[in-house]
Amino acid sequence: MSASASGPAAALARRYGASPLHLLLILASFALALYAGVRLLKGDTIGVAIWFVGAALLHDLVLLPLYSVTDRAAQLLLHGRPDTSDGAPRPGVNHLRVPGFISGVLFLVYWPLILQKGGHYTAYTDLSADGFLARWLLITAGLFLASAILWTVRTWLRLRPERKAAKARAHAQARARKATK
Repeated sequence: MSASASGPAAALARRYGASPLHLLLILASFALALYAGVRLLKGDTIGVAIWFVGAALLHDLVLLPLYSVTDRAAQLLLHGRPDTSDGAPRPGVNHLRVPGFISGVLFLVYWPLILQKGGHYTAYTDLSADGFLARWLLITAGLFLASAILWTVRTWLRLRPERKAAKARAHAQARARKATK
């Protein structure tokens, strides 16, 4: 049973731009965020506000320019020319972006333990805080290695038809030379 094109759901979809289910999910997510915000601000409101402002400033003034320059350098490294407006896809850059992003998120989450600034981690968890730097470096190396292997396989598969065509042309030229002799 489908809703008619002139019913209230269709009118809402035309006016809102999406389905009523989308609106419901958006409102539920806002309610959940509001609940989390109220719970978060219940304790140290000024400290939380300072942390949010500091995080926004750190991101906008330090991290955004840093990873933008790093991304441009990776594009130049992989393609040897600046970004052109031809809209050509550069999938090789994503093989650096993805492991870099995952490694960065892991560092962001575990930086106190990676930099051995864990404080009371051992007292709270009864676990040792040693070895986080080595594990993070191994995970990062593994991510970049897996990405390099995936990029190599994808490049090999993408170029396989070109190699077959070049081999067929070489065989055709060899046959043509034999036929003229």
